Amino acid sequence: MVAFIFAIKRLQIMRRDIFQAIADPTRRAILSLLALQAMTPNALAQHFDSTRQAVSKHIQILTECEVLNQEHIGREIHYHVNLQKMKEIDHWLEGFRKLWEDKFNQLDDLLNNL
Repeated sequence: MVAFIFAIKRLQIMRRDIFQAIADPTRRAILSLLALQAMTPNALAQHFDSTRQAVSKHIQILTECEVLNQEHIGREIHYHVNLQKMKEIDHWLEGFRKLWEDKFNQLDDLLNNL
């Protein structure tokens, strides 16, 4: 039974990706805060109305998705945004960005012809 639970947990961790990380508004808010500066879990938790444990769960998911890096400073853990991992989102959005630029250019051309 323990092996089965471990296997299920392992699959849940393996399935996590950058898009799961940013799917939740609280995790997006955490990323926004950490984009400004590295913070400890307690410092992050002060910005939310939820419990420290709930914020820690979000941090855990972000870490599992490799969106956050940890740095141990003394007895504290400071979290930083992994910008390399965030580039995956930018790469995925690039196709949409080009699509919308083409649409706006077509609209510009149409308006200029009117």
